[in-house]
Amino acid sequence: MKMINPFGEARYNRLNEAYRREYGGKVFKVPLDGGFTCPNRDGLVSKGGCTFCSDDGSGDFAGNACDPISVQFAEGKARLHRKWKEARYIAYFQAFSNTYAPVTRLRELFESALEEEGVVGLSIATRPDCLPDEVVAYLAELNERTSLWVELGLQTIHDKTGKKINRGHDYATFCDGLAKLRRHNIRVCVHIINGLPGETPQMMLDTAREVAKMDIQGIKIHLLHVLKRTPLARQYELGLLDLMDETTYVSLVCDQLELLPEDVIVHRLTGDGPPDLLIGPMWSRQKMAVLNAIHAELERRDSFQGKKKDERYGINESVAVRETSVT
Repeated sequence: MKMINPFGEARYNRLNEAYRREYGGKVFKVPLDGGFTCPNRDGLVSKGGCTFCSDDGSGDFAGNACDPISVQFAEGKARLHRKWKEARYIAYFQAFSNTYAPVTRLRELFESALEEEGVVGLSIATRPDCLPDEVVAYLAELNERTSLWVELGLQTIHDKTGKKINRGHDYATFCDGLAKLRRHNIRVCVHIINGLPGETPQMMLDTAREVAKMDIQGIKIHLLHVLKRTPLARQYELGLLDLMDETTYVSLVCDQLELLPEDVIVHRLTGDGPPDLLIGPMWSRQKMAVLNAIHAELERRDSFQGKKKDERYGINESVAVRETSVT
């Protein structure tokens, strides 16, 4: 039976439309820096962080951690209002691992953000190994009081790649963290990265296929950026890393979208590399052109999110499980 595109011209379940359905109008995320660090940087797990991560812990567009949340929020809101005059807000704790602190500190920061006028919810980015029981209990409390998303970094299901990028946790740890959150009905947006060192397009598609089987509510698909002053930049300078070209990336993202369930909200289809730090791929700076190319490819295929959802069970044995046995 032929599947019918449920998204119309959009062709996938876009975050902006999901916000409008939930809140009845325009909502945008105000990125904030709570002054966190990461167990992959401070020595608890490792030092140096993931090889792709910048000095700002993937919070390059967030506020200044030295400023109170109220100041960061006012400044971020002012920047966004240059484009959208009327809107409400999601307070987005973006930089580093935003549950890696005692609950007293988390409560201070998150409650401060919720007190800001016009805030309708929180989005909290973190790692799956930063979800102790007491933190999950507080997140569950927040989930009862406000609109909550937890953005959980996976990046890849392939543990061999995880070791290459100094991820500091394995696929099983991600699955455990996801399960902890979903036991409390907390919405989870999983992050994956296309173009990680040594990965083929098939490996990246395998990651999307496995993610499509999970109990998740959102996804961010990122392009690997090489940023200055990162271990990845040194690898690139030594010729140890090949960057994805735009055509391959666009085709792969469309393949991944076709596998995702229709109800999974797509929060992002490509990332932003700070212009002053970006080494490559330089074509990624034209973000709207990349998004337009993805839409055009879906249109050319007469395709849409979920069109090939039956194929997500095409792997009989989990690739991640197979790879954990590789030494």
